[in-house]
Amino acid sequence: MPLHGACWFLCCRQGFSLLGREHGEKEEEEESFELRNSAQTGQLEVTLSQPTRSANGTPLSGVCEENSRLIVKKAMEDEPEVLVKWLLREVSGGWLRQRRFWFTLTADSLDCYSGPEKDARRLSMLVLTSLCSVLWPDKHTYKQTYWGLTVYGRKHCYKLFTKHFNEAVHWACAVQKVIDSKAPVETPTQLLIRDIEENKFNPEVVEHIYQHNPILTYTQSPLYAPLLPFPYGSLDHTDMAGKGYTSVREEAVRLFNCLQQLESAPEPVPLIQGILQTGLDLRPLRDELYCQTIKQTSITPKRTQTQTQPNPQLRYWQLLTCMSCTFLPSSSVLRYLRFHLKVQSVSVDTEVESYAWFIAQALEKTRCRECVPSWEEIQGLMGRQEMLCTVHYPGPGCCRIAISSHTTANELVRKMAERLGLQDSPNTFALFEQKACRERVIGGGTIIADVITRFELSVKEPDSEWRLCFKLYCLLDTDNISTDSIEYLFLYEQCHEMVVRGQLPACEDDLLSLAALRLQAVQGDYSALAPFPALEQVFPARVLEARALLTPAEPQGCPPPFPAGLLAGALWGHKRREEQDQRLRARLREEAALTTTAILERWKALSGYSRRDSMAAYLTIARQWSGFGCTLYEVDFYISSTGSFSQRLWLGVAASCVSLYRQGEAEALECLPIAQICSYGVSDSNTFRITAGDRDLLFETSKLTEIMQLMNAYFSATRRQLGKDDCITMETTPKLRPSLLELPSHPV
Repeated sequence: MPLHGACWFLCCRQGFSLLGREHGEKEEEEESFELRNSAQTGQLEVTLSQPTRSANGTPLSGVCEENSRLIVKKAMEDEPEVLVKWLLREVSGGWLRQRRFWFTLTADSLDCYSGPEKDARRLSMLVLTSLCSVLWPDKHTYKQTYWGLTVYGRKHCYKLFTKHFNEAVHWACAVQKVIDSKAPVETPTQLLIRDIEENKFNPEVVEHIYQHNPILTYTQSPLYAPLLPFPYGSLDHTDMAGKGYTSVREEAVRLFNCLQQLESAPEPVPLIQGILQTGLDLRPLRDELYCQTIKQTSITPKRTQTQTQPNPQLRYWQLLTCMSCTFLPSSSVLRYLRFHLKVQSVSVDTEVESYAWFIAQALEKTRCRECVPSWEEIQGLMGRQEMLCTVHYPGPGCCRIAISSHTTANELVRKMAERLGLQDSPNTFALFEQKACRERVIGGGTIIADVITRFELSVKEPDSEWRLCFKLYCLLDTDNISTDSIEYLFLYEQCHEMVVRGQLPACEDDLLSLAALRLQAVQGDYSALAPFPALEQVFPARVLEARALLTPAEPQGCPPPFPAGLLAGALWGHKRREEQDQRLRARLREEAALTTTAILERWKALSGYSRRDSMAAYLTIARQWSGFGCTLYEVDFYISSTGSFSQRLWLGVAASCVSLYRQGEAEALECLPIAQICSYGVSDSNTFRITAGDRDLLFETSKLTEIMQLMNAYFSATRRQLGKDDCITMETTPKLRPSLLELPSHPV
């Protein structure tokens, strides 16, 4: 019996809860009322809908008239919109995190009351200015049955909740409307910058401004508020929250603390990198960072300097130098910075003058960087010096070239061509990021310092040795290259790279001859004591693997057993796979031994061949392929425009045509001369399209950027040679990333 009674009590309690929830929702719909000014009649329209009972069940008759008078009193101030309502607010402390309050939105504030009565106590007020912000309701702020919105103010933050999504959006719109109606807030720093701009031709007035406004000059005291206005609110709802940032205002104050730490830091580079990273991540903080640094470099601090203590002002000048080569401020702060540099360029301190001149020159060239400058670059900037960059080229050679923080790939290519005497070559060159057999072309507008920074970051990864490589890019004339030139060496080395990667289709007999010629060119005549390099360095590994796979996997006459049981079958399957792998490795070793023996026999027959003769014979065999000189990309070719069927092919891009090959076959399936190509472009994130006459060829590939850059380079070279500007049109799509249509790293 007690058990039945307990069940009856729980059922009744659940029923009353559901009934109360239903009536509560009905009250939520009825208790909201708004005041609006009629645009047509100019009279005040009052839409009043009041619940008949309060939250605790007491009647509210007799209160409606007082509430009406309260609303009319607020509306008589000619406010554009007034909202009043019961809302849930998140509070700290206590066991109830959400409590019910009466909220009133006016033209100046969002007020929180204990109830709707006229004499109700106002618990708090959030003054609305142009710096306030609203976090709109979304699925991230949805809690059980409530939709939330957050209003950020200077001192308070209201986290409000309501059951209805439309109502939460309406409140967010109304609050945002009030915020947008407010005049922009200007800080004293902004007003003083404007005064300096207006009186920049009157040195006495400018000097008076600096003397009577310490906010513009160096200080040892901490900063408790930003110099520029920032909206209130946190960054918890953005991607920056994952990087540890809180709010822009707090980060601005932290930045100044980091600046002051530079004065006594024994090694300033990590601090400078952290400050620059914050500026790259949070774009609104760039102006603030420049203003803070200008403030700390305006007047030399009056303190006794010792030989062991670094000059704090010079640290700020070094930071300002690094900033000027990483990102730029807005136009107004940039004008203020240039005026500051002009004043400091006539300083008594010659080192300060040098920094001011260097920064002024850098501001004319700087584009926003992709990465924070590397350790080596910051060390160079602190001393106003260039850094040395190592550029490799085909063969064992390399060059050390001085670059700045603004040097692009195009500029470095021109320097390398002049250094190697290739500036008059009809072919074009490019820079590549290279690691082992992997490489990717670098766009012409890419800042080399960013590439070096990526290399520095990749050192932490295992087996990562990226390097810059200067190579042939567009082969426009391969017949007239002198055999004594370094360009001929480039052609030979890059042809050999294609061979060992399996991208030069040739018969097995030719591949063996090429391997023997490579050994003769590198090591000279055969000797039993001469070391034999790894086979994959002279012979394509794909050919060995394909030959090993053609061998029967199972011994003849030995049918495989079929053990019973699920577990036994799984164990047997695992053992069978291990045996197959072992047999495959054994077959690979056998094929490698046979191939090595054949190569050695051919190498012995080449006795007496010089290096030049071996290279010439190597290229003679390679030129037998009709696609010699083209660059191959692995693509999935769609047979029909609907993409109903596709097959894996090679797309060959050359100066005269674009061809399609089956992998490993020398004859082209399709060859499109340049003159027949009407347009080419990117259809989506991984689809490339070529239009030739009335045909559309669609390719799916992960090398979109590389293909676009190479085709742009070839067509640009073709236009220069033929003197035609209308021989090709490039299709563009608004959704494309700018890097996809960037010209390659060669002069065009």
